[in-house]
Amino acid sequence: MKTRSRIGILAVTGLALAAALALAFRSRGNGARFTTAAIDRGDIADVVGATGLLQAVTTVQVGSQVSGTIKELYADFNSNVKKGQVIARLDPSLFEARVAQAKANLISARADVDRAQAAITDAKQKFERARELAAQNLVPPSDLESAHATYDGALAQHAANKAAVSQAEASLNQAQVDLAHTVIAAPIDGVVLARNVDVGQTVAASFTAPVLFIIANDLTRMQVNASIDEADIGRVRPAQSVKFGVDAYPDATFAGKVEQVRLQPVTNQNVVTYNTIISVDNKDLRLMPGMTATVTLIIQNRENALRLPAPALRFRPEGFEDRRASRGPGGPAAGAGGPGAGAPGAGGGEGQRRRGEGRRSGGDGTVRGAGQAAGESPDRPGRPGLVFVPGPDGKAAPARVRLGISDGRFVEVLEGLDEGAPVIVAAADDGARPRAGGASPAPSTNPFTPGRPQFRTR
Repeated sequence: MKTRSRIGILAVTGLALAAALALAFRSRGNGARFTTAAIDRGDIADVVGATGLLQAVTTVQVGSQVSGTIKELYADFNSNVKKGQVIARLDPSLFEARVAQAKANLISARADVDRAQAAITDAKQKFERARELAAQNLVPPSDLESAHATYDGALAQHAANKAAVSQAEASLNQAQVDLAHTVIAAPIDGVVLARNVDVGQTVAASFTAPVLFIIANDLTRMQVNASIDEADIGRVRPAQSVKFGVDAYPDATFAGKVEQVRLQPVTNQNVVTYNTIISVDNKDLRLMPGMTATVTLIIQNRENALRLPAPALRFRPEGFEDRRASRGPGGPAAGAGGPGAGAPGAGGGEGQRRRGEGRRSGGDGTVRGAGQAAGESPDRPGRPGLVFVPGPDGKAAPARVRLGISDGRFVEVLEGLDEGAPVIVAAADDGARPRAGGASPAPSTNPFTPGRPQFRTR
């Protein structure tokens, strides 16, 4: 009897447990559960990211216009130099010999001029005497013609000798200029970034001048040459604030301003970028030329703004259709089927159709260029958006909002929701992570983005 009683008790207990599990499963299937996050306040920055190269505002390559052997060096790496300061000398012996030869040629040419002048005087006297004698018929006319020709030849020879003097003077000037070019002087005030020669090295100046030194004008004022993608260049304007970092100082953030957006496009593997010059103050000389800068251009910035998590704009409950937006000129609402539309597990043609419509929406789930819903005014600030909040019956209820800027993780709320209001970011079946459509949002690399939003399951 005792054994039968125990068996009966165990059987009754098992049936009760099975009934309780079935009831719990049924209640879970009938009541939807969601992961929610609260509307809070914080800073939001709409930014454009890029990479660039730090460089001095003015950099001069110092070369040699003549060939020769480096005899002396007066500057090295990191040397501070002044404009006109001698920084190197070439061996001048060959050029000094050319100057001496040019001087000798000039002296000889001047002596030829004096000799030609004496010949002119003699020929003139003979011509005048022959003319007087010819007037008295004392000499034949041929002697007069010969004296006249001799006089004209002396004048021509004198002119040729004077031209030779000018040519000799030019040769002397060229030789002296070449000699002066053996002295290499700094063209600007600055610091030597590179020295490419050593004493005893021969430099050959043929079609291009060899680069001996590279001098940067002023390292306290530098610039970043950043490459901005063509998709973002339309939002970049001069005088915009810029934050950037370098690998040498991972914990430091440097500031700058956009100085110039250059119109020349740069195409690399079918990717078009535009060089943007960013001015940087480097009074502490921590930044060095050639460093790679990770640049963040601040397009817009909001402090203590009302914001909601971006996944809330991508969430759509299963079977939802935005009928209000479908009445607009753009047809069915693009935002209604944005990326991740429908709860996990929702399939069939309806889910595929909504995902296809969602290609017209922005990355944060808001409508970009779709038809406006009834009652929306284009004069109102921001853009329309749709989120879902927990309803009184435990189901997801749609809520219309006006949205401002976004940093990829948070979106500014201009109107429609108050601080502390809960919004649905995912179905509870997805776990605590805010997923929409089976993919969690990629973590933001924006240095101005606050920490990860906190979610809770209802």
